[in-house]
Amino acid sequence: MALLQLSVVLPNKPGRLSRVSELLGKEGVNIRAITVVESSDFSSIRMVLDDPKKGVNVLKSSGYELEESEVVAAEIPDQPGGLNAILKPLREAEVNVQYLYPYIGRMGKDPIMILGVDNVEKARQVLGKNWIRILGEEIYNL
Repeated sequence: MALLQLSVVLPNKPGRLSRVSELLGKEGVNIRAITVVESSDFSSIRMVLDDPKKGVNVLKSSGYELEESEVVAAEIPDQPGGLNAILKPLREAEVNVQYLYPYIGRMGKDPIMILGVDNVEKARQVLGKNWIRILGEEIYNL
């Protein structure tokens, strides 16, 4: 199952991120995972929403240019070195992790990490073979 991430580049000025959050909130769309990377002039926002189709419509109709991409959501063991339970098998399979950020919430006891990788299908296969729980569209309902 594809897990959709939305990315938007905003001017690095007061209130720009607040406006995105406000627009989504007014339409009942919840941000479930988010990361913001800033530079001097712009901020790059990546987010997973509980209703990505609606989020796309809300933001595009308000004039935002979006990039949609598929990402992987995986549970990581909540213990020292737990992140490497994901990273090591991907490294060994030569799947490049381009970025990662945490999901807000859990299904069980372990945290969920959103991974941007260069080969989504291969990453899912490798992690599944290494007993890592991969989440799909059910993540939108957590």
